[in-house]
Amino acid sequence: MAKDFLLEVGIEEMPARFLGPALTQLKEITVKTLQEQRITYTDIQTYGTPRRLVLFVKDLAEGQAALEKEVKGPAKKAAYDVEGNPTKAILGFTKSQGVTLEDLVIRNIGQVEYLYAMKREEGRPTAQVLSEICPNLITGLHFPKPMRWGQLELRFARPIRWLLALYGADVVPFGLANLKSDRVTYGHRFLATGELSITNPADYFSKLRAAYVLIDPVERKEIIWQQVQELAAQEGGVVEKDEDLLDEITNIIEWPTALCGAFDPDFLKLPGAVLVTPMREHQRYFPVISIEGKLLNKFIAVRNGTTAYIEIVTAGNEKVLRARLADAAFFLAEDLKQPLADKVNGLKKVVFLEGLGSIADKVDRIGALADHLAEALGADEAQRESIQRGALLAKADLVTNMVYEFPELQGEMGREYALRNGEAPEVAEAIFEHYLPRFAGDILPESLSGKMLSLADKMDTIVGCFAIGIQPTGSQDPYALRRQALGICHILIEGRIHLSLKELIQWAYQGYQEAVELKSDLAQVTSEIEEFFKQRLKGILSDRGLSYDTIDAVLTVGFDDLADVVDRGVAVASFRELPAFGALMTAFNRANNLAKHATTTQIEAVHLEHPAEQELSKLLINLENEVKPLLAQRDYAGALQKIATIQRPLDTFFESVMVMAENEAVKTNRLALLKKLVQLSMSVADFSKIVVESK
Repeated sequence: MAKDFLLEVGIEEMPARFLGPALTQLKEITVKTLQEQRITYTDIQTYGTPRRLVLFVKDLAEGQAALEKEVKGPAKKAAYDVEGNPTKAILGFTKSQGVTLEDLVIRNIGQVEYLYAMKREEGRPTAQVLSEICPNLITGLHFPKPMRWGQLELRFARPIRWLLALYGADVVPFGLANLKSDRVTYGHRFLATGELSITNPADYFSKLRAAYVLIDPVERKEIIWQQVQELAAQEGGVVEKDEDLLDEITNIIEWPTALCGAFDPDFLKLPGAVLVTPMREHQRYFPVISIEGKLLNKFIAVRNGTTAYIEIVTAGNEKVLRARLADAAFFLAEDLKQPLADKVNGLKKVVFLEGLGSIADKVDRIGALADHLAEALGADEAQRESIQRGALLAKADLVTNMVYEFPELQGEMGREYALRNGEAPEVAEAIFEHYLPRFAGDILPESLSGKMLSLADKMDTIVGCFAIGIQPTGSQDPYALRRQALGICHILIEGRIHLSLKELIQWAYQGYQEAVELKSDLAQVTSEIEEFFKQRLKGILSDRGLSYDTIDAVLTVGFDDLADVVDRGVAVASFRELPAFGALMTAFNRANNLAKHATTTQIEAVHLEHPAEQELSKLLINLENEVKPLLAQRDYAGALQKIATIQRPLDTFFESVMVMAENEAVKTNRLALLKKLVQLSMSVADFSKIVVESK
């Protein structure tokens, strides 16, 4: 009979961010291992809290399935002599495989007959196999920052304190980290005392619940959110759902109880971000807002315990928050004693990156690069002045007391201080927006000044890092260059901003040349960064549902204008769904196969001998005149529709003339016709990269 299997790894409290990935890994490793071991089951689930990782396998078979396999031996002609007697080769093979001659079968490989040994390996009891694989299930887990403890060589998220392993009612014996597996676990660290003896996997969950441990993260999360919403409603407010904060709280507690605290209403005079950041980022509180969307002087926290003495816990949380908000009020008052512009000099003492100067140097480079961008986009004088003022003040809040204490508020406080200092609203907004987007899915800058400064800031960082040899490798990206490159892509694409990537790189590189010593020249930096952006574009196009061959087709003909790449990709993907796509592919492929031999696109009318090629030449001229305006307007779908109309005249051309004529001038002319058609198509994409499914 099948029995349930339970494995619990008891540990000291692990960081919240470790739990989710660990449970995913544990399930994946178990599925793979049981498949390799030929042991069947009906379901696998993983559970966990900060103090334990749990694996539960439902209806695990009592033994491995038998393994039948064939082992290839010598060819039949080498296995027996002319008299039909077995040779040393076949006798040695049967001995090594532990079979008799009667166990051999013949299999054909091509024209040759081979002998195969038929072997059957009986399965072992599951209990025996589990003892062997349990240590591997645990040590196979990987963590961002594993640690060692004592004299042990084992690395794990945190020190392992107990091991529980049951197959049915029986303990699965194994050892790890100087511990032996048992049937003992422990409840909540403060609410339960002593050991819990688990009779079988079925009673594990109820016993832990009785010991104040909710083992299922999904259940804990649902309970927390329900409690938070109910408390907010009681205060006449609501809580905006914050998945990251909710996940973090779920993963640091075992028995959730939400509580509502309050703070002095006078603190509501502080900027909203100054209130929310300490609550969310530092204290893991949910801010409560009114139905109208205004902050209330309330917060909701979640304790790891019951309602016992909840008023004392609430008072403690209020005291901690009060101190933090008092600090914030003090920092705000101190920072406002000096205008934001006066803080710019302080940036000279702040290093940007070793080898790339100070933040003040970066501010100068951002201003110069943003001016190039503004000129390229035709910004007027007033806009350029706003951009330059924003560039000057963009990093000034880094040397304020508030941002020093709460780094998450960079940009937010810059905007706040700029407004309070009487700076123009567009300048203040640009200071905040130049950090956007800060993470995947974040909002993008909306103002022209914000877009220009964001592009300049991010490209300056990317070019500087590549120029001194700091590039992302594998999963390592300490300066978030991938995120910043994606930010540039999204700003240009969503903002319909058509700029040259190559020029952006060159302008940014110029800002470094006179001030710092670079390891790579402009050509190398440009090549490396272009490839870097190409990979980002592949991901963006793939996320938009484009197939790999469509992506290759549009990127092959160029991606210097990032926004244009997306336009072309979407147009090609849409055009592939239309009947005219087949005509275009037929025309392109027939022309492209021969156009590779062309040396020119110059067509000499005098060498157009046949009416079919004369007609094709005339149609191509008309086609160019019709298509080029569409390309200029980025109406790529319309351009492709026009180009597809050339199929029939092209078919007539191929039926009427021999392209590779003996007359060199005629051949060159005919190849030029085809080359011109191919080049026109390649204004949109290289259709030779498109894979056409045969029907």
